[in-house]
Amino acid sequence: VQLVESGGGLVQPGGSLRLSCAASGFTFSNYVMSWYRQVPGKERELVATVSSIGGKIDYADFVKGRFTITRDNAKNMVYLQMDSLKAEDTAVYICNAFRGGLYQIDYWGQGTQVTVSP
Repeated sequence: VQLVESGGGLVQPGGSLRLSCAASGFTFSNYVMSWYRQVPGKERELVATVSSIGGKIDYADFVKGRFTITRDNAKNMVYLQMDSLKAEDTAVYICNAFRGGLYQIDYWGQGTQVTVSP
Protein backbone atom coordinates (compact mmCIF):
# COMPACT_ATOMS: atom_id res chain seq x y z
CA VAL A 1 0.00 0.00 0.00
CA GLN A 2 1.29 3.44 -0.90
CA LEU A 3 0.03 6.98 -0.69
CA VAL A 4 2.50 9.37 -2.30
CA GLU A 5 1.93 13.11 -2.02
CA SER A 6 3.42 15.71 -4.32
CA GLY A 7 2.99 19.35 -5.25
CA GLY A 8 4.12 21.06 -2.08
CA GLY A 9 6.56 23.92 -2.03
CA LEU A 10 7.12 27.57 -1.19
CA VAL A 11 4.46 30.07 -2.21
CA GLN A 12 3.72 33.68 -1.38
CA PRO A 13 0.63 34.69 0.59
CA GLY A 14 -2.35 34.86 -1.73
CA GLY A 15 -0.86 32.28 -4.05
CA SER A 16 -2.03 28.80 -5.05
CA LEU A 17 -0.76 25.24 -4.98
CA ARG A 18 -2.23 21.97 -6.12
CA LEU A 19 -1.36 18.89 -4.11
CA SER A 20 -1.67 15.40 -5.53
CA CYS A 21 -1.84 12.03 -3.83
CA ALA A 22 -1.20 8.87 -5.83
CA ALA A 23 -2.66 5.73 -4.27
CA SER A 24 -1.73 2.13 -4.96
CA GLY A 25 -2.04 -1.29 -3.41
CA PHE A 26 -5.67 -1.13 -2.36
CA THR A 27 -9.11 -0.67 -3.90
CA PHE A 28 -9.08 3.10 -4.04
CA SER A 29 -12.76 3.54 -4.88
CA ASN A 30 -13.77 1.83 -1.63
CA TYR A 31 -12.06 4.40 0.57
CA VAL A 32 -12.88 7.82 1.90
CA MET A 33 -9.96 10.09 1.05
CA SER A 34 -8.84 13.01 3.16
CA TRP A 35 -6.13 15.60 3.46
CA TYR A 36 -4.75 16.40 6.89
CA ARG A 37 -2.08 18.84 7.89
CA GLN A 38 0.38 19.00 10.73
CA VAL A 39 2.64 21.63 12.20
CA PRO A 40 5.47 20.60 14.56
CA GLY A 41 4.26 20.69 18.14
CA LYS A 42 0.59 20.70 17.17
CA GLU A 43 -1.97 17.99 16.60
CA ARG A 44 -2.73 16.76 13.13
CA GLU A 45 -5.87 18.46 11.82
CA LEU A 46 -8.36 17.43 9.18
CA VAL A 47 -8.45 19.74 6.16
CA ALA A 48 -10.87 18.14 3.71
CA THR A 49 -12.62 14.84 3.03
CA VAL A 50 -14.24 13.32 -0.05
CA SER A 51 -16.40 10.21 0.05
CA SER A 52 -15.55 7.07 -1.90
CA ILE A 53 -17.47 8.05 -5.04
CA GLY A 54 -17.13 11.78 -4.53
CA GLY A 55 -20.70 12.49 -3.58
CA LYS A 56 -19.97 14.02 -0.20
CA ILE A 57 -17.28 16.57 0.53
CA ASP A 58 -16.48 18.30 3.79
CA TYR A 59 -14.01 21.04 4.65
CA ALA A 60 -12.58 22.41 7.84
CA ASP A 61 -13.91 25.88 8.52
CA PHE A 62 -10.46 27.40 8.18
CA VAL A 63 -10.20 26.37 4.49
CA LYS A 64 -13.80 26.71 3.31
CA GLY A 65 -14.01 28.81 0.18
CA ARG A 66 -10.25 28.57 -0.43
CA PHE A 67 -9.45 24.86 -0.83
CA THR A 68 -11.06 22.27 -3.11
CA ILE A 69 -10.70 18.50 -2.78
CA THR A 70 -11.33 16.24 -5.75
CA ARG A 71 -10.69 12.63 -6.61
CA ASP A 72 -10.28 10.60 -9.78
CA ASN A 73 -11.13 6.97 -9.13
CA ALA A 74 -10.02 5.96 -12.63
CA LYS A 75 -6.51 7.21 -11.87
CA ASN A 76 -6.42 6.42 -8.12
CA MET A 77 -5.67 10.05 -7.38
CA VAL A 78 -6.88 12.65 -4.93
CA TYR A 79 -6.10 16.34 -5.22
CA LEU A 80 -6.19 19.42 -3.05
CA GLN A 81 -6.39 22.75 -4.85
CA MET A 82 -5.31 25.45 -2.43
CA ASP A 83 -6.03 29.08 -3.30
CA SER A 84 -5.67 32.33 -1.37
CA LEU A 85 -3.00 30.75 0.77
CA LYS A 86 -2.13 32.29 4.10
CA ALA A 87 0.94 32.05 6.29
CA GLU A 88 -1.03 29.96 8.77
CA ASP A 89 -1.57 27.32 6.07
CA THR A 90 2.10 26.42 6.38
CA ALA A 91 2.27 22.74 7.35
CA VAL A 92 3.02 19.25 6.16
CA TYR A 93 -0.01 18.07 4.19
CA ILE A 94 -0.75 14.38 4.51
CA CYS A 95 -3.00 12.14 2.43
CA ASN A 96 -5.23 9.62 4.20
CA ALA A 97 -7.35 6.69 3.03
CA PHE A 98 -10.02 5.37 5.38
CA ARG A 99 -12.48 2.52 5.20
CA GLY A 100 -15.01 2.02 7.95
CA GLY A 101 -17.05 -0.98 8.90
CA LEU A 102 -16.29 -3.96 11.13
CA TYR A 103 -12.56 -3.70 10.48
CA GLN A 104 -11.56 -0.10 10.04
CA ILE A 105 -8.53 0.54 7.87
CA ASP A 106 -6.40 3.69 7.80
CA TYR A 107 -3.54 4.37 5.39
CA TRP A 108 -1.28 7.43 5.57
CA GLY A 109 1.18 9.05 3.24
CA GLN A 110 4.48 10.64 4.26
CA GLY A 111 3.32 14.17 3.57
CA THR A 112 4.43 17.12 1.49
CA GLN A 113 5.63 20.42 2.92
CA VAL A 114 3.71 23.59 2.10
CA THR A 115 5.32 26.86 3.13
CA VAL A 116 3.51 30.15 2.68
CA SER A 117 5.90 33.06 3.12
CA PRO A 118 6.69 36.40 1.42
